[in-house]
Amino acid sequence: MTRRNSCEHCPGSHAGERPCLASATVKAHSWLLIEHPGPWPERVEHLADSAACPAPIAETVRAALAAGVRPQLIRRAGRRRRVPPVQVYAGFSGGGPGADRVWLEGRELDDPAALADLDLTALAAGERPGFGDPVDGPVLLVCTHGRRNACCARTGAPLARYLSARFDPFVWETTHVGGDRYAANLVCLPHALYYGDLGPKEATAAIEAYLNGQVTTHRLRGRAGRPEPVQAAEHFVREHSKIFDIDAVTVESVTGTGPYEALVRARRNRYRVIFQSVVPPDPCGQEYGSECRENLRTYIVRDITLLNEAALV
Repeated sequence: MTRRNSCEHCPGSHAGERPCLASATVKAHSWLLIEHPGPWPERVEHLADSAACPAPIAETVRAALAAGVRPQLIRRAGRRRRVPPVQVYAGFSGGGPGADRVWLEGRELDDPAALADLDLTALAAGERPGFGDPVDGPVLLVCTHGRRNACCARTGAPLARYLSARFDPFVWETTHVGGDRYAANLVCLPHALYYGDLGPKEATAAIEAYLNGQVTTHRLRGRAGRPEPVQAAEHFVREHSKIFDIDAVTVESVTGTGPYEALVRARRNRYRVIFQSVVPPDPCGQEYGSECRENLRTYIVRDITLLNEAALV
């Protein structure tokens, strides 16, 4: 199907005209970020040993994937710096074992061969490998992976340059984070908050909230490492309760499939949320109709009830 402006995504994509909630990648808990200025292959697992990519980097990326750690290649926006030195971050964003713990470690390597000392088994389990120093500030990733999808470079690269000028040194360009149709995408680590369909205004608001320990639900895709229904339930309660502190809302359970029923704690209150998964009819409009092949499934809330203590017994 031919799209306007060489974009393969549905009309209204990248502009916030379509819902993006509950679309963060569900499998990423442990993260490994390795500085590599490129060129980046279409898929990081195809990173080849070459003069442009030292063998230890390619080998570590493949080993991370095998261990269940999500590898991301990173680089500074604009003019690339020569490597080595190579900046490396290891982190855990919860959502699995030790779900209440999030952390980042960082280290600059003079020799990429030192990556062999990284304990990927510990990292995959959410344990600090002691590979680097604790990182107090955030790491902000903007997907600019044009070889994976042209829209990521077209929308992400200018956003990364803009954000770098304002929030340096926290901002890095990165490889595919999932959800090309939501480009430009931003990932805020260590909590792995995903935002999509961003322009400078929306990205700035998301980052300023994150620096203040909060979430903004505008253009929020969700939090990686959580099932989509969990992401949706948290989103609905945050919008309803206006509680935006990152750690103030916890989804305690989700049952059912159509509709879903969730119990969510927001500070001292608990809520029952009834919601369901839907696919809009003719998501691309009558011009494309049934030719659309994108998965535009989203979630809509049916009811939110504040539960008192008696109702919880």
